[in-house]
Amino acid sequence: MAKQETALEFAGVKVKGSKMLLIIPLLGSIIGALWGGFVFYKDYLDMKEQIQNYTAPDLSGIDKRLEVMESELDMVLDEVTIVADVAKELKNDLRQDVRRIETIVEDVEQRVKEDARENQKDFKELEESVENRIQKALENPLANMRK
Repeated sequence: MAKQETALEFAGVKVKGSKMLLIIPLLGSIIGALWGGFVFYKDYLDMKEQIQNYTAPDLSGIDKRLEVMESELDMVLDEVTIVADVAKELKNDLRQDVRRIETIVEDVEQRVKEDARENQKDFKELEESVENRIQKALENPLANMRK
């Protein structure tokens, strides 16, 4: 008895068993590729619809807050500038005061030195005068009479 092979006939083409094992996976791959293409196309259409229906969010609140923050920042910068100017003036005034005090101290030191020299000179003169008087008093013959 002869072995009968299973055959499939489609559009006038006869396909026997061993060839059928090659065609079935090929048809599965083709069908899978078509299905993947249709899924991809549907995702594309859905995304296209979402893009067309997209509306930008309302950012006016953020813009208003930014304007308020900018005005506050400007005010802070103005205040910082004022404080910096006042600090610069104080520094300059303090520098002038220190220079003035240095000048006064130098003048006082000079006067003290001059006064010290004059006082020392006057003290020497006074000392010499007192010594002379004492010497004269000791040399005076009348000074010995009290004994």
